[in-house]
Amino acid sequence: MSRVAFITGIGGQDGSFLADWLHSQGYEVHGLTRRPASGMATTPVPSHDRAGNRSAQLHYGDLGDFSALSHTIREIGPDEIYNLGALSQVAASFRAPEHTADVDALGTLRLLEAIRLNGLRARTRFYQASTAELYGLAGHAPQTEATPFHPRSPYAVAKLYAHWITINYREAYDMFACNGLLFNHDSPRRGVEFVTRKITRGMARIARGLQDRLQLGNMDAKRDWGHAKDYVRMQWLMLQQEIPQDYVIASGKQYSVRDFVTWTAEELGITLEFRGAGIEETAVAAHVVGDASDFVRVGDLIVEVNPQFFRPSDVVSLLGDPTKAFEDLGWKPEYSAREMCAEMVAADLKMAQAEAEADQSLGDAENA
Repeated sequence: MSRVAFITGIGGQDGSFLADWLHSQGYEVHGLTRRPASGMATTPVPSHDRAGNRSAQLHYGDLGDFSALSHTIREIGPDEIYNLGALSQVAASFRAPEHTADVDALGTLRLLEAIRLNGLRARTRFYQASTAELYGLAGHAPQTEATPFHPRSPYAVAKLYAHWITINYREAYDMFACNGLLFNHDSPRRGVEFVTRKITRGMARIARGLQDRLQLGNMDAKRDWGHAKDYVRMQWLMLQQEIPQDYVIASGKQYSVRDFVTWTAEELGITLEFRGAGIEETAVAAHVVGDASDFVRVGDLIVEVNPQFFRPSDVVSLLGDPTKAFEDLGWKPEYSAREMCAEMVAADLKMAQAEAEADQSLGDAENA
């Protein structure tokens, strides 16, 4: 019989990639997702894989509802649970700290309690999506599994509780429960509210004449970026081990937001010249080739800093050390950050082109 997996947050970037991966490994996949509000654009839930095969059975629910979670877990009897559901936008957590704590911190506790109270401690393996945001003002780099935490946002503080309650249940109840300390990871499926996708989508729209400029926050912020496809494979590997352990999931390489903007522009045929510093920093087009030259001219202001995108307390630099994952699990990322960026740009350029063509068709119809 195939193994059974249950994924919370299956409608998000990681959940959708993980569902694809588990299905390819022969799993029966179940997923928890909140029913989207009418008209709201969300990541497509992977009810079928690319070959048209059913890849996930969906259960609508919420991490704030223990009775529903417990009933679903009892009904499914999963071999593996991947808790990827969370309010994961750092900036938004400052505006909704209580809700963030309820979902990200107590939601994890509810899942662990559902496993315990349904008598599944010996059967069900639990993966908690922890985060590099726990390190915050880390005293040294790169960050390892032993680096002390210093969270800098309500999101990170809530995830800190989730991280330690997972360890507590592992130690107190002998559960197979582990944390993956994920550093930044993205893809074309990443939501547009995240900075990498904001950059690739915004720049693609600029290159097709749909947007004038891109506004960003701290371009000096440095992150360790990887591809979500690589990182969900690592999540699965963690639950295949004999002993549950926590792992850093990272590339071990660091780049600035400015670097990501530069790569994106270059993929679109635009060379940028950065001027000024801090909130006065801008980027103008220094050279333009290809299709982008139809809409972008040399000297055009492309990027500017908007102070409203700065956070009350920011994390300036994150860099992970994935040595333990390399040595214990034989895991290595297959995508570089630059390759991930190129894939995101290609997808967003295709979307921008379709939007431009739709606008043109609408304009032609109105003028007919």
